Amino acid sequence: MIAEKVRTLPDSPGVYRMMDAAGEVLYVGKARSLKKRVANYTKINGQSNRIARMIMNTAAMEFITTATETDALLLEANLIKRLKPRYNVLLRDDKSFPYILLRADHEYPQVLKHRGSRNKDGTYFGPFASAGSVTRTLNALQKAFLLRSCSDSVFENRTRPCLLFQIKRCAAPCTDEINKADYLELVSEARDFLQGNSRKTQEDLVGQMQQAADAMDFERAAIYRDRIRALTQIQSHQGINPQGVSEADVFALSEDKGQTCIQVFFFRSGQNWGNKAYFPRHDKEISADEVLDAFLAQFYDDRPPPALILINQDVPGRMLLAQALSLRAERKVTVSVPQRGEKRELVEHAATNAKDALGRRMAESSTQRKIMEEMAEIFALEAPPKRIEVYDNSHIQGTHAVGGMIVAGPEGFLKNQYRKFNIKDKTTEPGDDYAMMREVLTRRFSRLLKENGTRSDGDIDLKDASRPPQWPDVILIDGGPGQLSITKEVMNDLGIDDVTIISIAKGPDRNAGREHFHMPGRAPFMLEDRSPVLYYLQRLRDEAHRFAIGTHRAKRSKAIVSNPLDEVPGIGPSRKRALLQHFGSAAAVARAGQTDLENVEGISHKVAKQLYDFFHGNPEQNQR
Repeated sequence: MIAEKVRTLPDSPGVYRMMDAAGEVLYVGKARSLKKRVANYTKINGQSNRIARMIMNTAAMEFITTATETDALLLEANLIKRLKPRYNVLLRDDKSFPYILLRADHEYPQVLKHRGSRNKDGTYFGPFASAGSVTRTLNALQKAFLLRSCSDSVFENRTRPCLLFQIKRCAAPCTDEINKADYLELVSEARDFLQGNSRKTQEDLVGQMQQAADAMDFERAAIYRDRIRALTQIQSHQGINPQGVSEADVFALSEDKGQTCIQVFFFRSGQNWGNKAYFPRHDKEISADEVLDAFLAQFYDDRPPPALILINQDVPGRMLLAQALSLRAERKVTVSVPQRGEKRELVEHAATNAKDALGRRMAESSTQRKIMEEMAEIFALEAPPKRIEVYDNSHIQGTHAVGGMIVAGPEGFLKNQYRKFNIKDKTTEPGDDYAMMREVLTRRFSRLLKENGTRSDGDIDLKDASRPPQWPDVILIDGGPGQLSITKEVMNDLGIDDVTIISIAKGPDRNAGREHFHMPGRAPFMLEDRSPVLYYLQRLRDEAHRFAIGTHRAKRSKAIVSNPLDEVPGIGPSRKRALLQHFGSAAAVARAGQTDLENVEGISHKVAKQLYDFFHGNPEQNQR
């Protein structure tokens, strides 16, 4: 099949996809010449075991030609992140990084945390390695520069300063405690600091503190002192601050026994804005330089690159990557392997962190593997579980009821596979935990059967041990014999008899550590107080509870701020705004007569009748 494709392929750049008989994408690759590159796959001899398996599983191929090889590289990275092919190196954690945004669309600019597309008007500073580092920096910035953090609606409706003004973390421009010119001066100082001019900013504050002290204005001098302390606090959390590197990302790869860690450090405006460790998924046969090469392309698929990228070892596509990133950023981007000086020290520091992080990861994996083996022995499983699904419900007296499912495996929690279930069955009595559990499990496993077939069909993923299976080995239910009975009924109704079911019931007085475990055909039992398996199962239960509670709270909060007008057919944003401006509230709209509704601009006789019928229970309207 591949040889047949080669005959019609052009000798030009492009991207190719290799797919199995079920249509699943196995591999995405790029090529300077599609014809020459794909021709390499027509021979099994001389290929690595990984490539040979991939070729044998390939049943179809698709091709996209591109104008240049750099375009092919960018397209390849995008497709790999979107399709997650089995035989590619995969960047598993691809969440966007947080930034600090200094807004420019308001006369009193606001400083806030931002994540996602950069479509708001203002200056972005980042990326930061984590949301926690942004929050710490924002807190210190508030102390240092007293910039507002409130929303525009709060800002416009304040009549007196809020608590942040009282604790000296905001200048309170909302109530004119500071004039516009002075506030904009604070904004300018904050911008200078975030752009790397921290020394100048700090020297200016020291000078102003001294002037206030000389004028015997000690209260004002204390304010400057506190701002200087806040700046010092930010700098102390930044660790290494290089003198000769203003804007750069530093990557270092460490490899051991087929596992890889890539440590990334972010430097912006001459400041260290944090680091993060990645553990890309890849076949053990792939070399370290290939892993790093593929990782870099995917890392910058949806992120703006800095002017300089430093790596601790050379990669095959370094020059091509630099060209592609320069093309996308519309400015020069350099990718280099420093050999001496401060840049080399930065890379070595990142490499040390990568090695330490990989060591911790491998130690945790070894411990986790032992726990899974012990769990298999305790609960009479055929093998250590590769996928555990934990279920829990949450509600308040039956309202805003939701179910939650979390997933765990040998590598920890699989958060991208968590699922929430809004309880939809109208016949369920409020607070009936059994009925809610029945609905959640029925929906979950009915869909699993529909999309993946039986367990034996669904576990085809296990041919690649790095891919988590879709079918669970263990179902863990938060509850006692009642929840266990409901779960057994659902499994029997669906014809599923090869999944282990365990329920974990809290001990007397809901005392953690005295949990009772229930399984079909087995008397309830307890685990030893200090059993690692007991601690592990408690963590799973608590995580399911946290996830279900969080989902319930989000649903409840959304319901609290919801507007009844949102549910009226034909009432869009413009009409809703006109009604609220005319009557003052949704409750007043609900009480209004049909004639009064017709007096609102944009509300016709038909729409007014529809509104009136909706709020006054017209049988015909309810039927519609």
